[in-house]
Amino acid sequence: MAEPVYVTDALIAEDIDAYLARHQHKTMLRFITCGSVDDGKSTLIGRLLYDSKMIFEDQLAALETDSKKVGTQGQEIDFALLVDGLAAEREQGITIDVAYRFFSTESRKFIVADCPGHEQYTRNMVTGASTADLAVILIDARKGVLTQTRRHSYLCNLIGIRHIVLAVNKMDLVGYDQAAFDAIVDDYRHFAASIGIGEFTAIPISGFKGDNITGPSGNTPWYRGASLIEHLEGVALDSSADQSRPFRMPVQWVNRPNLDFRGFAGLVSAGTLRPGDAVRVLPSGKTSTVARIVTLDGDLDVAVAGQAVTLTLADEVDCSRGDVLAAADQPPEAADQFEATLVWLADEPLHVGRGYWLKLGTQTVSATVQQPKYTVNVNTLDQLAAKTLELNAIGVAELATDRPLVFEPYAESRTLGGFILIDKLTNATVGAGMLNFALRRAQNVHWQALDVTREAHAALKSQKSAVLWFTGLSGSGKSTIANLVEKKLHALGHHTFLLDGDNVRHGLNKDLGFTEADRIENIRRVGEVAKLMADAGLIVLTAFISPFRAERDMVRSMLPAGEFVEVFVDTPLEVAEARDVKGLYKKARSGQLKNFTGIDSPYEVPHMPELRVETVREDSEMAAERIVDYILGKRSDMWMPTI
Repeated sequence: MAEPVYVTDALIAEDIDAYLARHQHKTMLRFITCGSVDDGKSTLIGRLLYDSKMIFEDQLAALETDSKKVGTQGQEIDFALLVDGLAAEREQGITIDVAYRFFSTESRKFIVADCPGHEQYTRNMVTGASTADLAVILIDARKGVLTQTRRHSYLCNLIGIRHIVLAVNKMDLVGYDQAAFDAIVDDYRHFAASIGIGEFTAIPISGFKGDNITGPSGNTPWYRGASLIEHLEGVALDSSADQSRPFRMPVQWVNRPNLDFRGFAGLVSAGTLRPGDAVRVLPSGKTSTVARIVTLDGDLDVAVAGQAVTLTLADEVDCSRGDVLAAADQPPEAADQFEATLVWLADEPLHVGRGYWLKLGTQTVSATVQQPKYTVNVNTLDQLAAKTLELNAIGVAELATDRPLVFEPYAESRTLGGFILIDKLTNATVGAGMLNFALRRAQNVHWQALDVTREAHAALKSQKSAVLWFTGLSGSGKSTIANLVEKKLHALGHHTFLLDGDNVRHGLNKDLGFTEADRIENIRRVGEVAKLMADAGLIVLTAFISPFRAERDMVRSMLPAGEFVEVFVDTPLEVAEARDVKGLYKKARSGQLKNFTGIDSPYEVPHMPELRVETVREDSEMAAERIVDYILGKRSDMWMPTI
């Protein structure tokens, strides 16, 4: 039952402004609790909230009631219920989602993230750890170091958390035995050294009983160190280290309320800045000097890391969201090819070669990931060969972006080194990553300026470039219709070229199979070839199943607006299978041909194709004529006056 002396801070109810003012200038520590399932993470946080007097009367009454109904501690208060808010969590007695809670003491404010212990929720743990300054890794004193203890410790070190507390919990269940505590600490120290954790603080605790949480416990007279709260209050934050680094500020927003003001708003991620300092806009490289540092409370004489400010510059320079303002004499790099460490967060595995949105700070670019160099077995630290990344996998891979990305290695900057990958179709976050370094070839390979432009190539042929992308099931009639369209355009005097799926696999793509990864690479290569041909002024026709929308959209994005024309040859599966000119459906049905589109591999129907051909309603000749009419009608400027 609750202690009768339990009283919250009366100032909260009496004078909220005074309460907020008292806490305004306290430092803030963000930390996470993690470890294996049922190590007592939620109970510990509940105890911290309880002991810091952060629970109100109605919450305490509800806690007492819920503890009797769904608690796991008999008739006593189950502190875990303060944090485990989901119905599924309370029913199973586990943590599923990341729960954030605020509490404070006389000397510091805290935001704690309770991270789930189950392996299938490792992605949730990564989310909670991404902003943490410190990690409390709990170990059940009865069980010792477990797989998830190793996994979470590895992730904490990988993400860059340098302050580690090893909280050996449930000491009451082993009789507060010092030998049990020492054995666990020695075991963990050996593992920690192997993954690069040089220092950590070990504390014997009981989250349920309160031993060594807010003060020393009489049950552990052999422990002379600080209690958990005392240690959390005394940890030095890294803000001073950020301030000593060169100035960096990703631009979040261009603030232009009227014609007389244009400022660049953002959070200073590193360094200090004063009016008159020289800054460089990246990736363009343009330079200027700071005119004003503007805030809601007035102009500042200096801005430091961690402050949100608006900067005005002395010169009119091109700068927008996604650019980075940096110290002019110490700018970060910009590159488009990197080695990165990835943590895969999605149920669907990584599609090698597929385009994903990469978001780093305020920058968003399109990125493709190559086949991983290796994945890491967290238990053994072995580097294992892998063709892709599955849910919760950790691996190292090379990636390329469609334009230069302003970055710093993650080891130097979380802000300019940490990123997420977003699926372009679902907008789901599928991966989190850390940039290790730019590939040398990214600095050695540059675009060569050419005097004869793509427009000049097309003008010489008296036409405009275009890519007609025929997509549909095998046997739908793509190649037949594309061939007829090319013949008609050729007869009209247009310069064309037809790229056919089967023909390309005899040469350029003969090394590719029909797995999902190979299909993605097949379309990427064809898209690049089609783009080069369009650059040469040709009207390019392609006939490929191209089953995935993401890859068709990738090719569309390679070309100027209006040049990509998607032609969906819509033939029902049963009709295409009945035709089966090449006997492929029969082989697929018998199991002789794997990953065949429509049978055991999906086809994603275009949502908004420029043209749709229903072959059960019109024959190939009619369809070809309609496509030519569409192209020449829609693109009335297809013919150009001869130079």
